[in-house]
Amino acid sequence: MTSGPQDGPSFEELRRRLAARSRDDFPFERLDPAQLPEGGLRHAAVLVPLLEKDGEVHVLLTKRRADLRRHAGQVSFPGGGVEPGDADTLAAALREAREEVGLHPWTVDVLGRLDETLVLVSGFRLTPWVGRVPYPVALTPDPGEVEAILFVRLADLLAPGAHRTERHERYGMEHEVHFYDAGGEVIWGATARVLSRLLAVWTGT
Repeated sequence: MTSGPQDGPSFEELRRRLAARSRDDFPFERLDPAQLPEGGLRHAAVLVPLLEKDGEVHVLLTKRRADLRRHAGQVSFPGGGVEPGDADTLAAALREAREEVGLHPWTVDVLGRLDETLVLVSGFRLTPWVGRVPYPVALTPDPGEVEAILFVRLADLLAPGAHRTERHERYGMEHEVHFYDAGGEVIWGATARVLSRLLAVWTGT
């Protein structure tokens, strides 16, 4: 692949842009410790899988089951909390992707990582890792957690009117909450915030 959507970079250019990007721009130090969850913020990680499908770059997302205790029915990346057996956040992201959608770690070409972000509802400090995956690829959604696997075009996420924001307050700070209307779904919260940062790198803005 030499390019993505119109005006988009190649995957190799995206790798270079991620490597050159400043890291961890979320001001965790400004959070009031007294207002944080008991025990502080837990570390978590997600994989942001990109693939070329029908000549265009898509992002792989999951739609969570509606009966789950946390983030029920939401669109999200494969991911979850870092466990003691994980070597680092990348290992956690790859493990979760295998557990949730059956994506084998050795099929993922890791391109780099995005800035950490805060998951307000569950109190996670989240590290997103971007990876290129082949298409077609054999996937097996976890029936206990994943209702559907979604492939959303980056072009749809970049379309005029697809993105909006709202201001919410939590942990003693005002936060910008992102929303995307794409692929027939409303994507919001931490997933949408990660997408906004991915698209900023993608478009060079």
